[in-house]
Amino acid sequence: MYSFNHQDNVGVDPRSFRAPVTTKDQTAMVSRSGRIILQADWNHVLKENGEKVWISFKTLNNPMIHGELRSDGVSSQGVPMVTGSESFNVQHVTKNTMTVKYKDGIGEYTRKFVAAQVEYSAIHNSRKSVTSLDVTPGGLGVSADKNLQGHLGDVYTCKFFPSGVVVLSGGADMQLKVWSAETGQCAANITGHKAAILDTVIIERGRNVLSSSKDGTVKLWDVGQKSCIYTYEECGGNVNCCSIGIPNKNIDLGQPETITSDREVQTEGKLLLIGTENGSIQGYGLQTRRKVFDLPCHGAVNCCCILSENAAVCGTQDGYITVLDLRNIRVPLKEWKETRSAILSFSTHNNGFFVSTGDGSCFFVNELCNTTTELTGADCDHIYKVVCDNTHVYTGCRDGQVRKYSCSQAGL
Repeated sequence: MYSFNHQDNVGVDPRSFRAPVTTKDQTAMVSRSGRIILQADWNHVLKENGEKVWISFKTLNNPMIHGELRSDGVSSQGVPMVTGSESFNVQHVTKNTMTVKYKDGIGEYTRKFVAAQVEYSAIHNSRKSVTSLDVTPGGLGVSADKNLQGHLGDVYTCKFFPSGVVVLSGGADMQLKVWSAETGQCAANITGHKAAILDTVIIERGRNVLSSSKDGTVKLWDVGQKSCIYTYEECGGNVNCCSIGIPNKNIDLGQPETITSDREVQTEGKLLLIGTENGSIQGYGLQTRRKVFDLPCHGAVNCCCILSENAAVCGTQDGYITVLDLRNIRVPLKEWKETRSAILSFSTHNNGFFVSTGDGSCFFVNELCNTTTELTGADCDHIYKVVCDNTHVYTGCRDGQVRKYSCSQAGL
């Protein structure tokens, strides 16, 4: 486990994501928009006069269109002057951002590319993938690679408790561990899963936590007593991810069948969202234990997130992003692919969310489910995790680097 500092952070409130109203007869909308793809190190290369980077335009099931961007030197303000070939038109350039438009016979496509402010290359060995990371509003970050002293295998998840001084981790050794962020010492070891722990959720202040596992279960834990309060079973295979949120009051979560333990705190009225390897996204009343829905997806669900009281999103191994209306779960609001690679993580920001993928792309989706901004730097390496604190975005990559981006520079 490693730490890195950042400043001027504020909390993220995902409740502002606006899900459109749907009808019972509405069908899912599948995006057919194109994607502009840019050379990962463009911001370094284009500083030199006459240097070129490649750029491409791709739509699903069509040949890729290739072009190049050429540096014509640097302005008096130190900003590269860039021109494009073919149908690529450079709209605006700063030291860390570039907006490019592509026009074909069907329409126009624009994407803003944002380079990292800082690359933390010395935190992790470049041969060790950064498999998870988290940030706090107090100015502290934590990231984990595949080796964390104390765990006996790969580490798949690390998250801060709300206090900002305690970290929860889990991994292949089937153990949850609680760490002091100040001393690095392990304060508690929680066992009970029969296979690797893939994801975790910290409930409110952290007296209770959730963990999802390859053993096909999600467990609700009492951290203080290091004991399992309840096990959500019959999920249908590996549970790859989990998320919780407070849904619209009109969504029926049911009533508890038994009186809950006094060790279970602030689970009332919350929805538990899980994604499974067998390709389903499921919702449960966290306190009631009742299964609210079970929706088939295109493939294995790698990540999921509740965006607001009405909306949720999940991402699959075969590259689909599905936005759900929790008030009408039968049909997705929108479902689309921007990449043939896996969707690996989400992080909410303002009225939308960031998406990280297995091909090195990381982009922002706004409340209309449009993608206009992409974070660059990873050269076709898996970006296992993206997190946002509302002023900066951080990514953890297979190349061993943690990258930091400015939300204000990205215009988000």
